[in-house]
Amino acid sequence: METTFLAASIAGLLLTVNAWARPHRGITLTIPVFFAGWVTGELAPLLLVFHVLGVTWFVSEGALAGWQGWVALGLSAGTFVGLGLIVRESLRVADVLEEALRSGLGAGYRSVLEPRAPYRERLRWGSLAMPFWFRHRLVKRVRGLRYGPARLRNRLDVYHPRAGTSGAPVLFYVHGGGWSPVSNKNHQGKPLMLHLASRGWVCVSANYRVSPRVAFPEHLMDVKRALAWVRSNVATYGGDPSFVVIAGGSAGGHLSALMALTPNDPGFQPGFEEADTSIQACVPSYGVYDFTPDSGTKMATARLWFLERYVIKKRLDEHRHVFEQASPLFRVHAEAPPFFVIHGEHDSLVPVEEARAFVSRLREVSSSQVVYAELARTQHAFDVFHSIRTHHVIGAIERFCDWVYARERTTPATGAPVSAEDAAATPSSGGRDV
Repeated sequence: METTFLAASIAGLLLTVNAWARPHRGITLTIPVFFAGWVTGELAPLLLVFHVLGVTWFVSEGALAGWQGWVALGLSAGTFVGLGLIVRESLRVADVLEEALRSGLGAGYRSVLEPRAPYRERLRWGSLAMPFWFRHRLVKRVRGLRYGPARLRNRLDVYHPRAGTSGAPVLFYVHGGGWSPVSNKNHQGKPLMLHLASRGWVCVSANYRVSPRVAFPEHLMDVKRALAWVRSNVATYGGDPSFVVIAGGSAGGHLSALMALTPNDPGFQPGFEEADTSIQACVPSYGVYDFTPDSGTKMATARLWFLERYVIKKRLDEHRHVFEQASPLFRVHAEAPPFFVIHGEHDSLVPVEEARAFVSRLREVSSSQVVYAELARTQHAFDVFHSIRTHHVIGAIERFCDWVYARERTTPATGAPVSAEDAAATPSSGGRDV
């Protein structure tokens, strides 16, 4: 019993330290470091409860009879403190996100948000007990709608208020998964889409063809084709086709950023060149913004090997223009829509330096608002399931999207953009009830 208690305590402490400390940048351990840090960091409240229950059980079973048990108890105390610090850091995310919004949109940005239906910013701890429960009584999900010829990879789902709606703003979510079959529309974005749909939005999540079956830019072409379907059909489900915000994580963050930066590009719209693929705002999370290794990080170099063989299927030294064409960093222009970029400081798969470079480029070139939130001690894929961090990120995304929606509605007929200060000072009923 004492030995088992000691082994469990060592494992628990190592997992906690891995989630708290800056991740190892070596390529070999990238995946296990990411996975262990991701799960521990986002499930810290649950793990804290299980940890206390486990230690209590070991002690009640006589695990302190030998020296191993006392050492294990000391290590367990360290794990308890570490998990508590992780929970505290997750709670602080709310302030980080709010400061990012105030900095990017103006100190008075909240004045245009609908006062009748404020986001429930108080954390509901009960929801954290079921992190993988992806249903909402106010939301109806319509599954498997076809938008293109590629069978299951050209299907999408629509989330809309069960009670019905009309003229609602639309969120289009693009899943990640390394541009590969690892993931699909059923695996990502659900907490965000369920929340927004319960608040009156219409949300769409689409599959797209993946590598190695296809090469870039076919992934992007599919996402644009899905957006064309949204423009033509979302009104059937109560959505406003004239207002679409795009969001996505990881590879989905990459594709959503490219979507926002390449509106109506006929080269990416074969056979549907006339379709409107413009975007009103973009919210990429932990995205890949540069397909070249110019950032100098070890992960960028390792990723190049994968991109050359499976995603681009061309060599950088022979086709650099293709890699730059696929990189949002190289596609930034003055007419880019508002961006809200979110990234974790401890991201093992996409180093935070890449997000910083992309945001810097946006702020240099774009005439629209750029909001950037860097989340301390946060891993990749932090919003895939319900957690403290997910809760606060969703609230910030909702406020950003509502602000953009209010600004769109108060933009003069001339089409001139409204400044953050002007939009914050303009009365609006930009929120929605259900």
